[in-house]
Amino acid sequence: MAGSATEQPARRWVLVVVAAGVMGAAGTYQFVWTTLSGAVGARVGASPAALGTVFTLFVVTQTLVQFPAGSIRDRYGPGVVLGVSSVCMFAGYAGLGLSTTYPVAALAYALGGAGSGMAYTVAVNTPVKWFTDRRGLAMGVVTTAFSAVSAALIPLVGARIDASYTATLLALGALVGGLGLLAAVVVRDPPKRTETADGRTETGQTVDVVESVGWRTVLGTWQFWVLFWVMLIVNGVGLMLIGQSVGFTTGLGLSAGTATVVASVVALADALGIIVMSTLSDRVGGERTVGVSLVLGGLSLGGAILTGLAGRPALFVLLVAGTAFFRSPVFAIFPSLVGEYYGRARSSENYALVYAAKIPGGVFGGTVTGLLVARLGWSQSFAVGAALLVLAGLSTLTLRQPTEES
Repeated sequence: MAGSATEQPARRWVLVVVAAGVMGAAGTYQFVWTTLSGAVGARVGASPAALGTVFTLFVVTQTLVQFPAGSIRDRYGPGVVLGVSSVCMFAGYAGLGLSTTYPVAALAYALGGAGSGMAYTVAVNTPVKWFTDRRGLAMGVVTTAFSAVSAALIPLVGARIDASYTATLLALGALVGGLGLLAAVVVRDPPKRTETADGRTETGQTVDVVESVGWRTVLGTWQFWVLFWVMLIVNGVGLMLIGQSVGFTTGLGLSAGTATVVASVVALADALGIIVMSTLSDRVGGERTVGVSLVLGGLSLGGAILTGLAGRPALFVLLVAGTAFFRSPVFAIFPSLVGEYYGRARSSENYALVYAAKIPGGVFGGTVTGLLVARLGWSQSFAVGAALLVLAGLSTLTLRQPTEES
């Protein structure tokens, strides 16, 4: 039963907090892997290359599952999707903890990746469905949790994984599965809205002025392809920076100690950029916020290259942090733009199409980056990344609300 207009604002913030919790659970599969991988390799006898394949399988399953999961959520609500997600996220870590062979470990982590993807698509679209005002802040809270929860868990997991491998992974599975189950019970979508004479609804929310359209219509708009291109570049350059930060730093002639600092600062700046810039988007608009932010991110990365070559580690770290800070808001703001452009009722399904750019972005951040570094060297390769961020930012500034004509 729908609550009153005065009750609704408090309720939707509770939903944001719970969505942030399950978002953090989903994020552990991406961010805690680097802490787990060494112990997993020793347990199942896998080489670093084979462990890289496990993570690739996670990325693929986590991304591809979001379209069908989002479609089901949009039609039938989030409960069933989150229930299945909680089982998969628990089974992924439990299977990894109990496995003794490489194929079983890889399959378990892919299953966990599927659960992570289901949880992600529900969590990231919950503020889209509930908020018209302060949506940027709500999106920032949820998406920041994707990395922030892992930042708290990584030291705990790292301290226990070698001594208590199975017990640690079972406990981690129970934690993320429990968060998923809690979300399955609590998270709900807004009830069907009926417009009143004053343009409001019984739930106290403004009626969505954009009629929801399906994915076939979305693919026919040029705005979608700009969103997809920008998401590809943001993922590609981001994974380039995160995955290659140590090599990038030492390749410019800076110390291994500086490289360690960079790796830590990137994760913190990434989370901070999401909450700060997505909140700012409530005031200045999503397209303008992302466009300017990505241009500044590209300039920061270019500056980092120059200061690294000049042997100025403190300024290098600051500018790399700036790159991460200005790159990250896309993940909070683009779901909102998809809801604004194509309607909120099918936002989960439609945003999953945009998020699918993570797969080619991952290829760029991994394989293509390796080829670029081999041919061009570190500074020139990251200069390509800086230029692409600037182009992505300028592309975002061209975005506008789709109309029947465009």
